[in-house]
Amino acid sequence: MRNRLNDIIASKYFSFFVTVLLFAILYGAGIAMYKGFMRPQVFLNLFIDNAALIIVTVGITFTLIIAGIDLSVGAVLALVCMVLAWLLANTGLPLGLCVLIVMVMGTVFGAAQGYIISKFDLQPFIITLAGMFFCRGLTAVISQDTIQIENPTWVALASYRVDVGVGFISIGAIVALLTIVVAAIVLGFTKFGRTVFAIGGSESSSALMGLPVFRTKVMVYAISGFCSSLGGLAYSLIMLTGYNLHGLGMEMDAIASSVIGGTLLTGGVGFIPGALVGVLIQGVILTFISFQGTLSAWWTKIVVGALLCVFIIMQAFITEQKSKLSSKSSMEDGGQPPAKPAPSAQG
Repeated sequence: MRNRLNDIIASKYFSFFVTVLLFAILYGAGIAMYKGFMRPQVFLNLFIDNAALIIVTVGITFTLIIAGIDLSVGAVLALVCMVLAWLLANTGLPLGLCVLIVMVMGTVFGAAQGYIISKFDLQPFIITLAGMFFCRGLTAVISQDTIQIENPTWVALASYRVDVGVGFISIGAIVALLTIVVAAIVLGFTKFGRTVFAIGGSESSSALMGLPVFRTKVMVYAISGFCSSLGGLAYSLIMLTGYNLHGLGMEMDAIASSVIGGTLLTGGVGFIPGALVGVLIQGVILTFISFQGTLSAWWTKIVVGALLCVFIIMQAFITEQKSKLSSKSSMEDGGQPPAKPAPSAQG
C-alpha cells in the first residue's frame, strides 16, 4: 500500500491532480458561501477575464520546461498594445496589417532573446530582464499617455460574445482556449515537444544525443514572444487602449500559474492544462474577493504567494520521492544505486 502511494506521489501528473483538486475546493467554497457562484457565467468569466494571462502563461511554460525563464512577457504585451493603438490612431494602415506587424514584432523579439541566450550561453534571467526594461521603456517613449483604440472593427470584436448555451464567452477567451489546445498538442505529440522536455531534463545530454538544442531554445523563446504578442492582442480587446503600464507584473502571475499547475522551475517537467488551471485558481480567488466585497485585491497576491511556496515544497518532495524510487528499483534489479552527477563547470 505504501509503495502504491509512493508511486502515485512520484507520478508526473500528481501536481496536476492536486492543482485541479485545489481549484475544485476553492470553487466549491465559493458556491457554498455565495449563491451567485453557481451561475455558469461566473465560471465562463474566468476565461474571459484571464484570456491574456492564459495565453502568456502558455508561452512562459515553454521557457520554464527548458529550465529557462522569460521576464519580458508583460512588457512585450504592453508594447504590443501600445504599438497597435499608435498604428491604428496615426497611420491609417489596415487593421489586419497592424495586427501582423505587432505579432511579428513580439515573435522576433522573443527569438532574438533566445538567440542571445543560446549563442553566448547567458543566463535567461538577465537577458529577459534586460528585455523587460527595453520594452517597458520603449512603450513609454512611444507615449506616456493612454492611446484609445477607436477602430470600429476592433471595437466590434471586443464587444462580440459567442453564445455557448449556458452563457457566453469572448473572442479573447476562444483564442486563449485554442492556444491551450495547440500548445498541449505540440508539447505532447510532436518531436519538437519531446526535444523541449529533453533539453529541460539535461541540456548537455540532449546535445550529446544530437538533438537540435540551439535551434529549439531559440524557437522556445520565439514561441514565448508570439504568445506575449497574442496575449497583448487579447488584452487590448479588453482594455481598448495602449498604455505603458499594461501588463505590469504579469510575468510573475504567469510564472506562478505555471508552477502551481505542475511545471518545475528546474526544467524537464510541465503540463499545459495544469498551467491553465493555475490561471483559473487566480481567477477564482479574484472572483471570491469581488463577491465578498470588502477584501482588497492584494489578497490574491498573498494567497497565490502562499500557494506558490506550498507547490514548490511539494515539487521538491516529489523529486525526492522519485530519486528514492529510482535508487530502490536499481538495488532490486541487482545493480548499484545511481551515482550523483558531478558538478558542472558552471557550478
